[in-house]
Amino acid sequence: MDATGFSLFDTAIGACGIAWGGHGLVGVQLPEADEARTRARMLRRFPGAAEAAPPPAVRAAADRIAALLRGERDDLRDIVLDMSGVPPFECRVYECVRAIAPGATLTYGEVASRLGEPGAARAVGRALGRNPFAPIVPCHRVLAADGRSGGFSAQGGVATKLRMLQVEGARIGGEAGVFEGLRW
Repeated sequence: MDATGFSLFDTAIGACGIAWGGHGLVGVQLPEADEARTRARMLRRFPGAAEAAPPPAVRAAADRIAALLRGERDDLRDIVLDMSGVPPFECRVYECVRAIAPGATLTYGEVASRLGEPGAARAVGRALGRNPFAPIVPCHRVLAADGRSGGFSAQGGVATKLRMLQVEGARIGGEAGVFEGLRW
């Protein structure tokens, strides 16, 4: 997963980053506290990549991510990801999670079961904690048992996860009011 370039782009939740190589996207970064920190994170994650204007396919992917984060429906499943450096189990987790539609959720245990590995919920959680492609791999749509939010490693933690689910119109535990009072 060698990145040749990266770029920042504006979204409803802040400046995100996107990195690409010869075989597709190699990473997406949800916003840090500010644009400078997002840029610094991208430089740490992709030290050989130059900040540059993205090629058309990457610009289109960034536009679709921005649209998703402002509430438009898009599953982003057709965006090409370069997972050449991702361990096999994590690839399986990411492919399973990519199939979760906007507004829908699964639990870590349900993902593990869909992979044919019941009892691997913690391993699923660890894989999603290392997700280099959020929100294209929509780890925010995976919850802990009993509808609890579970963790989220992006800036803002669980509040960001819940805000992303709110933007998508998700219901947790069938309760429409779960997001009341949440401010972005």
